[in-house]
Amino acid sequence: MNIELVVVGKTDMKEVEALISMYSKRLNHYVRFAITTIADVRNTKKLSEGEQKRMEGEAILRLINDSDHVVLLDERGQELRSIEFADLVQRRMSAGTKRMLFIIGGPYGFSEAVYQRANSMLSLSRMTFSHQIVRAIFTEQLYRAFTILKNEPYHHE
Repeated sequence: MNIELVVVGKTDMKEVEALISMYSKRLNHYVRFAITTIADVRNTKKLSEGEQKRMEGEAILRLINDSDHVVLLDERGQELRSIEFADLVQRRMSAGTKRMLFIIGGPYGFSEAVYQRANSMLSLSRMTFSHQIVRAIFTEQLYRAFTILKNEPYHHE
């Protein structure tokens, strides 16, 4: 299975980028993992929130194939413990999913079209994090999920 994290806008904090890079390298020992960055929408001061979400949504939808399993990282999503998240990943692998996309939207969330295409939504916390920090947290949690699945000593329960 291929797993891809799709994000809107680049990471401009070197420390966060270093964490993401470290966990991405570790993940590639278990699964093909990639991060795809969608460019920020330009001239957002002239756009409404809805227009910005629509434009970001169109860019996101262009990356999705019909057979992809799409999980939105969204504050309204289901909260899972790390072991439950590992189980979710295992179920998708067992189901023969070829590509699983996890998507972090822009500052206003997702367009309705993206919500409609999603297979599920996942929340990392009830707290609000910057989109850049969420990338590092999610990448670490995905790495943790694979160490759980492989019974490696990274995760302590």
